[in-house]
Amino acid sequence: MDDSIFGLSPRRLTGKAAHPGAWVTLTPLGGLGQIGMNCMVWSTPQAKVIVDCGLMFPTDYHLGVDVVIPRFDYILESKEDILGIVLTHGHEDHIGALPWLAPHLSVPIYGSPFTLTLVEHKLRERGLLNRVKLVTVGPSAPLTLGDMTFHFIPVCHSIIDGYALGVETPAGKVVHTGDFKIDPKPLDGPGTDLGAFRAFAGKEGAALLLSDSTNVEREGRSLSEREVLVNLRHLFKEARGRIIVTLFSSHIQRIQEVFDCADETGRSVVVGGRSLVNNIGMAQELGRLRPPEHLYVDASAIPPLSDDKVVLLVTGSQGEPLSALSRIATGGHRNLSIHEGDMVIMSSRLIPGNTMAVNTLVNNLYRLGAEVYYDKEHPVHASGHAQRKELVEMIKAVRPRCFVPVHGEYRHLVKHARLAVGSGVSEAKAVVIENGQPFTITPAGITLEEPIQAEFILVDGKGVGDVGQAVLKERHVLGGEGMVLVVMVLDEDTWSILYGPEMLSKGFVFEQRYDYLLEDAKCLVLDAIEGHAPGDMGKLQERIRTSLRRFFRNILDRDPVVVPIVTAV
Repeated sequence: MDDSIFGLSPRRLTGKAAHPGAWVTLTPLGGLGQIGMNCMVWSTPQAKVIVDCGLMFPTDYHLGVDVVIPRFDYILESKEDILGIVLTHGHEDHIGALPWLAPHLSVPIYGSPFTLTLVEHKLRERGLLNRVKLVTVGPSAPLTLGDMTFHFIPVCHSIIDGYALGVETPAGKVVHTGDFKIDPKPLDGPGTDLGAFRAFAGKEGAALLLSDSTNVEREGRSLSEREVLVNLRHLFKEARGRIIVTLFSSHIQRIQEVFDCADETGRSVVVGGRSLVNNIGMAQELGRLRPPEHLYVDASAIPPLSDDKVVLLVTGSQGEPLSALSRIATGGHRNLSIHEGDMVIMSSRLIPGNTMAVNTLVNNLYRLGAEVYYDKEHPVHASGHAQRKELVEMIKAVRPRCFVPVHGEYRHLVKHARLAVGSGVSEAKAVVIENGQPFTITPAGITLEEPIQAEFILVDGKGVGDVGQAVLKERHVLGGEGMVLVVMVLDEDTWSILYGPEMLSKGFVFEQRYDYLLEDAKCLVLDAIEGHAPGDMGKLQERIRTSLRRFFRNILDRDPVVVPIVTAV
């Protein structure tokens, strides 16, 4: 893959040209205006650093698309200036796009031990590990890149080893919260230490706060992980048959809770799903998981056990068709199936866009005799993102002069900026920024720079950027209206018909039921040939296409894609 696939645009200079003194320019390439695809470039007079490099999962509109990644033009046009990539944590929306950037950019990647373990696994699978250097960082030692010094502040989130960033820049101290919540009594790790944020910001407060906006619409505080554990323990003690738990494979703390509950109730744990098996193995190697006495990662090797002695820990919390839980529910799993009386615990949040798939899965589970417990009715999941009271606590701890909300859809950013103003930030300095809008922080305040091109790139199979709006529109038309193929062979000299016209319906009408309609359509094709002199094949095909589309609209009020395949021999 060469750099041209991202369609490089002319280089634009920001920050240094307009601000000859102390400055830092931040250029968001993703994560501001949607939840996912987090990626931002930090530039100073002596350094350029990338913070996070995530992907976004496709919505229902992105038919057939595998993932969505940021447009890397801005990075690649000055890649010789990049000093490194700093990662806040290991979720896909913060590290998932690295395989598409790594072939073009050989720089160190900095992150926590578990974050880099996930990155290493991801890049090794793609044969890209030799392109980068992975450097472990932590709270005990700051990282200096050019004239920026990064301090790593542990935060509580739905993945272990997550960091906020406290960055000393020429323009002052900048705090990037990463994804966080404030849990006063976390089950594991140091939690989010507001004292550490206050200490970094100092008496004068930070020049800028970039803060997670995901749950700004939720009042109060996020549910504690201890409350989730209490509820899981209650369900485990209540269950009489098998327990099936599905969750995000990166939620190591929640996996440990399942292990602990299984041990307490004398149950063995069977793991199903490649990502779960991989992540459990990596967390064990780092000493971050205490496995139960009886743990099986190969469902075909389970010894004979009664249902009341088994916990199945499986992937599939979002109803993914190929996940372990979906295959179990549809009878497609080689070794596992649903038993009458199974208790299914869906211990994760529902990602927008997956509602229909999850509802279908839940209905199938009930149809097979299982009882399903999920977040809507039972507190078996706690969000990893701060709610309004916690967001206010963060703002008051950091006391920023400027505030830019990040990690959220546009309404989240607006509401978070308003919350910051209500918490003491000047209205003129609480600014909503979108992807592609660089902004510069100086001792005087915040300045917007010239926007850059930053629309996202669609990845479909091995194709990167070859699916755009035109292709998506065609896919929607094909999905909604179907396609009609017209196959015909003509004599090259006389244009007399040697074969056809044959009409093939693909997703348009049932051919046996509407054979009369397709026969009438053939007559229109014959009329188009009779009224057209030999010579211009393109004009003939367009005439056939227009005539048939008008005919189908009039008869059925449908507008299929019409593809004439006409050959002259």
